[in-house]
Amino acid sequence: MEIEKDIIYDAANRLTTDIYYPTTNTARGAVIDIHGGGWFRGDKSKDADLGQKFAELGYLTFVPNYLFTPNAYYPAPLVDMDTLYQWIKKSDYQFDHDNIAAFGSSAGGNMSVEMAIKYGIPAISWSGILDIDDWLARHQDVVPKQDQTQNFNGASAEINQSVKDDSFYKWFVTNYFNGRTDQFVEATPYHRVNQKTGPIFLANSLDEFVPNTGVLKMSDKLAANQIVHAVRFVAGTKHAKGYMNEVFDEAALFLSKWF
Repeated sequence: MEIEKDIIYDAANRLTTDIYYPTTNTARGAVIDIHGGGWFRGDKSKDADLGQKFAELGYLTFVPNYLFTPNAYYPAPLVDMDTLYQWIKKSDYQFDHDNIAAFGSSAGGNMSVEMAIKYGIPAISWSGILDIDDWLARHQDVVPKQDQTQNFNGASAEINQSVKDDSFYKWFVTNYFNGRTDQFVEATPYHRVNQKTGPIFLANSLDEFVPNTGVLKMSDKLAANQIVHAVRFVAGTKHAKGYMNEVFDEAALFLSKWF
């Protein structure tokens, strides 16, 4: 498999992407794979395994880095993905430039859904951060606290909470906004679902630290707008790539229906 690393897509911010070339003769499309990390940690290297898996299925796969706290706050990571999307659309890479999809886990799952809403492209979201304003309004008494037990710079599959952790969820969500409280509604994706939103595959564990209310509310909005989508709940507490082996084939099948 051919892999190019650290290709600059945003010279101003020195942002780079790794590119995994498909093992087939012709790319069936492109996938933007957005790593997780709560908008405060992480690196594209965390998703090298998924970059290879998507490439093996015939997709030209871009795994980017993006800005996160404390160097940048909402909506900077989303702007980075806009920049990457336009860079790919204008590029000379050999694939049908109308066939672009987004994948993301955790914070990346939020960002992949945002791209489906903005560009009408297919998206896959594993444990996406989708319930923001309503969840925060209902958990005002929760004291935010950073989780020191997890290695968010390590393998995503190893991030596996043993119990729900509302304090940690509130910490990294509010941290994304740098103390501001006036952006919660605009940053909650399901409020902006419309009839031009792309098809979305949503997954979540039933008892993990990312509340599954986000998936349920997103599904309701997608259904109300007649948007094709799939919902997959996984038993237990595993987070995002922690349940990769259980849902990857289903997610890949969903994606293959669009290109």
